[in-house]
Amino acid sequence: MNEIIFMVHEPPEGGYAAEALGHAIFTVADSLEELNEMVRDAVICHFDEVDRPMIIRLH
Repeated sequence: MNEIIFMVHEPPEGGYAAEALGHAIFTVADSLEELNEMVRDAVICHFDEVDRPMIIRLH
C-alpha cells in the first residue's frame, strides 16, 4: 500500500477527528496542526515499517 486516506470532521464537542478509510485507525486533536501529528503517529503505530503507506491524505 502506498497511500492511506483519512476523513476529517469537526465533532460537536470541538476539535477535529480523523478516521482512516479501510483501516481501524481513529484519532482526535484540538487543532489541525496537532491532528496532522496525531495521524502520522497513528499510522506509524498501526503499520510495520515495511507495510507503512508513504502518502497520508486528510480529506
